[in-house]
This record gives sequence, structure tokens and C-alpha cells, in this order.
Amino acid sequence: MPSEDMVPYAAVAFTILLVAVIAGSMLALAHVVGPRRHGAVKDSPYESGVPVIGDARRRFNVRFYMVAMLFLLFDVEVVFMWPWAGLYHQASTAGLQIPLEGRFVGKEFLLAGMGVFFMLLLFGLVYEWKKGAFQWE
Repeated sequence: MPSEDMVPYAAVAFTILLVAVIAGSMLALAHVVGPRRHGAVKDSPYESGVPVIGDARRRFNVRFYMVAMLFLLFDVEVVFMWPWAGLYHQASTAGLQIPLEGRFVGKEFLLAGMGVFFMLLLFGLVYEWKKGAFQWE
């Protein structure tokens, strides 16, 4: 008999198992039912309706990589807001008090912390904008 500590993880395990079964059955069904036409035209590389010209290993401008890295940077920082939003919701609706260095803080402290976080994000965005990272010449 499973312990009571493991009960919340049963739903996660069931969901993972269900997703694996659905994905596997979709792949198997596509393999069984899908078309089986092969030939020179069907097996050639295809990219957005444009025939392949040149080498696939050519060098790209570094700006492509800079924009991708900046997107990842700001996108990952948005992920940090998700747990904060749940905690802030609990603090503002249920009056949750968070212990911090021997005292308790509430929703005002959380809001101020997120304000500082947003100011840092805004500073980074303005800095990159002024450096010209978003300009395509």
C-alpha cells in the first residue's frame, strides 16, 4: 500500500504514462496508416517551398544568435514570474505571511521584489536596445 506522501505524485505519474501511451499510439498509427510513396522528389530536402541551394553548413550573421540568446534570456526570466504569481495570489487573498530573517512579510514585500525584478529586466532591455542588438542593417 503506497504511503500518503506519494499520493500527489500518482497523478503526475498517471499523466506521464497517459502522454507516453497517446504519443506512442499516434506514432504507430501514422506508421501503419500513413502513405508510403518514395522517390527522388519525395525524398529530397524541402524547406518552405524553396529548393535547397548551397551548403547547409554556411555561416550565419552573429545577430541571429544574439537575438536568439536575448529571447531565451527574457523568456526564462518570465518563467520566474510563474511561482511568484501563485505566492502573491496566496498572500493577497489568504493573507499568507512569509517568514524572512526573523520577521514576517506579506504581499507588499512580494510586490516590491517583483518591481525590482521588472526594473532589472527593463534596464537590460533598454541597454541591449541602445547597443543596437535589435537592429538589422
